[in-house]
Amino acid sequence: MKTEKLIIPITESELESFDVIGENHIATSVDTPLRDDAFVLSDKEKIEIIERHFREIMLTLGLDLTDDSLKGTPKRVAKMYVQEVFSGLNPENKPKIALFENKYQYKEMLIEKDIMLHSFCEHHFVPIIGKAHVAYISNGNVIGLSKINRIVQYYAKRPQVQERLTLQIANELKKVLKTEDVAVLIDAKHMCVSMRGIEDVSSSTVTASYHGKFLEEASKNEFLSIIK
Repeated sequence: MKTEKLIIPITESELESFDVIGENHIATSVDTPLRDDAFVLSDKEKIEIIERHFREIMLTLGLDLTDDSLKGTPKRVAKMYVQEVFSGLNPENKPKIALFENKYQYKEMLIEKDIMLHSFCEHHFVPIIGKAHVAYISNGNVIGLSKINRIVQYYAKRPQVQERLTLQIANELKKVLKTEDVAVLIDAKHMCVSMRGIEDVSSSTVTASYHGKFLEEASKNEFLSIIK
């Protein structure tokens, strides 16, 4: 069974180009980049490997892992990565969604606003914290309101770029609801902006994805006026 990949050295020129990608918030695909063998290892095996490597990171930084406060940190971080903040990488954790007939014949937009989301920037592995606003117009079927939140959280719980996260949520809702009439807007703060680099604590990033009837100005404006 494969456990770990060989680490390939990175040249200075490659490192500089990678820094440009990270600083300019560039994503390469709508799909989260995953290796073909991403799920060969069990969660237990992943936790053991991450714990070992994170221990080395802490030691390299000069931290004393015999200290009672620090000795359990490598294991805690490993469990957090696999079981919590990056649990959205595993398709087995994808929420099960059931459709229900729209018996009320409600034909206006349904909006779920202020959905709290926590994600991680894939460029620096620090948090993205914000809110998602989601709307759809039923084509005859609806889903439970909490399922919208679960879809948002599932895609947020992985290393992300906000543009990709916005599109992934919109695409999943279109697929589940069998309608093009979907809108998603995310307003979030990036710790890679506020904690490092420019260290701007006041700015936030807004991304949106409009489809179907939400491409029409009237529907888009109604959505935006309600979430504001």
